Amino acid sequence: MALLYMEKITSLQNPKIKQALKLWKRGEREETDQFLIEGYREISRALYAQIHFETLFFCPELFLGTNEKTLIEQLAAKNAFVVSCSETVFRKLSYRDRPDGLIAVAHQLHLKLENLKNGDTPLYVVAEGVEKPGNLGTILRSADAAGVDGVIVCDRQTDIHNPNVVRASVGTLFTLPVVEEEGEKAYAWLKEHGIHIVSATPAAQDLFTDVDFTRPLAIVVGTEQYGLSKKWMEGADIQVRIPMLGIADSLNVAMAATLLLYEAVRQRNG
Repeated sequence: MALLYMEKITSLQNPKIKQALKLWKRGEREETDQFLIEGYREISRALYAQIHFETLFFCPELFLGTNEKTLIEQLAAKNAFVVSCSETVFRKLSYRDRPDGLIAVAHQLHLKLENLKNGDTPLYVVAEGVEKPGNLGTILRSADAAGVDGVIVCDRQTDIHNPNVVRASVGTLFTLPVVEEEGEKAYAWLKEHGIHIVSATPAAQDLFTDVDFTRPLAIVVGTEQYGLSKKWMEGADIQVRIPMLGIADSLNVAMAATLLLYEAVRQRNG
């Protein structure tokens, strides 16, 4: 397919560049229902997930491989507006120290609880009030690796379309069913569907390796600063603890979620 590109954008005052830069802000993302996806892997996974693309900005001087042209052609075939940028303009648009020359503007995808599959022994992650985009993205990446059936983001402090969530998830945001929902509704949905709720706390008696993770399960994690809310802690079917043998009393929330998820994987595939 032969591609026809508009003249290369060399000015930061270009309207498309100015509008894309606004998507760094959560308010603009929520108002426009659009967001930024940067990187070859991330855009490829979004394309596979049939995310609707609006615009693709590219800079050949920053390409790291030889497959970028094919990806550009695929997005153009999906009616994305393809725009070439100077390196200076692209670096301003990028949120990476080492950009790879591809940034897209895409439409957000909003899933509901009813979109989650609920088989015989589903495994979910509930992330309550996670503040740092990097932590939320890492939780998504671990959840994808563990083959979970869905991630429920409750009482969000950062939105799942934050560029750093997309980056930390390495595009697994698009390969997972991810739902943003109020905590009360998520808790009621899990109970209604017979999902056992497991919360982690240093005060629990049971080690996480001694608990049955093969049943229908939702692993619930909260913020590092405040932990889980009373609703999730007291409403859990079981509380577990991760051994802490040093002076720290808790792990990074993404690391804790990963340990719990892989214990579920070990038990279910052992």
